[in-house]
Amino acid sequence: MVRAQIHLYFAGYVQGVGFRFITEDLARTLSVVGWVKNLHDGRVEVVAEAEEETLREFLSRLRQKFSQYIQNVDIDWLPPTGEFQGFNIRF
Repeated sequence: MVRAQIHLYFAGYVQGVGFRFITEDLARTLSVVGWVKNLHDGRVEVVAEAEEETLREFLSRLRQKFSQYIQNVDIDWLPPTGEFQGFNIRF
């Protein structure tokens, strides 16, 4: 199994719809570590680390859950850093 990290920026109507809380819950369910944060420009930023297959499932479920709200997703696949112990919401 290959661990990886994804750095995501979700754009659209993604604030005020429970995006951060559902992302946190889903990450914990899938044993994904990292964080989620609302940005001042209306986007939501996510840094997530897990097995590559798990990250693909995580992204797929987020896209499915918020399909009516997401207009664009910028994704960068990166090597894992191992710096995260859990998943949380940053403010």
